[in-house]
Amino acid sequence: MKAIRRALTGRSGEHDQVTGENKCLLQSFEWHTPDDQQHYQRLTSSLENYRAVGIDSIWLPPACKAANPHGNGYDIYDLYDLGEFDQKGSVATKWGNKADLTNLCEKSKQLGIGLYFDAVINHKAGADRIESCPAVGVEDDDRTKETGERKEIEAWLGFDFQGRGDRYSSQKYHWQHFSGTDYNATENEKAIYKILGPNKDWAQDVDKDKGNYDYLMFANLDYSNREVREDVINWGEWITDELPLSGFRVDAVKHISRGFMNEWFGRLNRSCRSDRLFFLCEYWTYSVPTLCEFLDQITHKVSLYDPCLLQNFLSLSRNERADLRTVFRNTLVQARPNSTVTLVQNHDTQPGQVVDSPIADWFLPIAYALILLRRDGYPCVFYGDLHGIGGPKPHGPTCDGKLPDLILVRKLYAYGAQNEYFDKPQCVGWTREGTWDRPDGVAVLMSSAGPAQKKMRVGRRHEGELWTDVLGNADQEVRIDRKGVGVFACPGNGVSVFVKGDAVGREHFGKFY
Repeated sequence: MKAIRRALTGRSGEHDQVTGENKCLLQSFEWHTPDDQQHYQRLTSSLENYRAVGIDSIWLPPACKAANPHGNGYDIYDLYDLGEFDQKGSVATKWGNKADLTNLCEKSKQLGIGLYFDAVINHKAGADRIESCPAVGVEDDDRTKETGERKEIEAWLGFDFQGRGDRYSSQKYHWQHFSGTDYNATENEKAIYKILGPNKDWAQDVDKDKGNYDYLMFANLDYSNREVREDVINWGEWITDELPLSGFRVDAVKHISRGFMNEWFGRLNRSCRSDRLFFLCEYWTYSVPTLCEFLDQITHKVSLYDPCLLQNFLSLSRNERADLRTVFRNTLVQARPNSTVTLVQNHDTQPGQVVDSPIADWFLPIAYALILLRRDGYPCVFYGDLHGIGGPKPHGPTCDGKLPDLILVRKLYAYGAQNEYFDKPQCVGWTREGTWDRPDGVAVLMSSAGPAQKKMRVGRRHEGELWTDVLGNADQEVRIDRKGVGVFACPGNGVSVFVKGDAVGREHFGKFY
């Protein structure tokens, strides 16, 4: 068959393989997104722009009913309420109602944009009533150590879902369905309590920080309970029937039984009628071996964020004349590139949040070039960097408004062989030579000190071409010589991204907003 194709098309070797478009994920919210129940509508109106610039998948906001109308959804109350029932003070969630969500999903499907649902399945919040249960206090820094006598406490652990009734699920939740809580109403005491009962304990197949890191917050779901397991599995199957999803972003997996996660991934993959689901797990640790251990213990294909790379970005951005050659040292993308989602910021690391990681402004374009324009990793762009953030520390779009152009470079030009030039501490670069069907290529140069230049090879197919910086940071033209080499320049503490002056799509830059 290949011989016949070569005879008909004149192609051979690499020409047998069509180059697919690079993938790019957008986290579609930030922590202080306006609390107006209009965000699904905002996203729907932006979908065509997102797709045009190169975003082909969206991580949805947590869409399930929160404990109050203003909650972002990580304070989850009801998995089965997507903004449909009058519960917790509102029908809609902070993001909008179910009809708005469905409209967003349908338009995304029409445009070929995949959707990842933010699955918050570690805990529940906003209980409807207090229940009595046996419990014992544990130390915050070591959850394996009890702090006092075992006793009856009253805790907010009764979930009746009266607004929804038995629609979609008849399961109600009581104290037996949880393994921990953080409030003793009997004594008006805020502390971590382990709930007691026959065969009841913290899950043992979780992260070992704090002795045992099963408990994170609110009412902690007990996945040794059969009813809990079945209800959350049923929810996963229901939501993939209810919405045209491509996958899930799973919150707080370091705190959830790995045995249950394997069961959940397997059941959803078997029941889903579309292609295999994509699972992106949030496991926040700066230990590459720990992340790799998790990947090895999960028997299904999953991906993880790379907090280690983000930490390197933060450290380098704070150091004058930082050694850029070290940026990928001790990172997940270096160890497991095919299982890594790379990011620069998210809702937890943005200013004022729980793991606030204030990467210096000058470094943000460099960081985004490093995740968007290289071969390894699946990049995730943060809504707050694309559109700006609100809250007590507001700012506008980062990267001098040029983040959409960097995403578009990924879509159009970041293909083919990658040539590395990580040979100087304060000036590194790389090139992508292009492929037979995406031939234009790209050259990237960055500096953590003064202005710099470097000879880099883009391939002999580009001999004689004139290349310019699509970001406008370097104003000179670069002529590619007969060996496929050019001398590229970049500004101090900045990045330049060169492509052929008449490359396909050059006219689309600078037109996102």
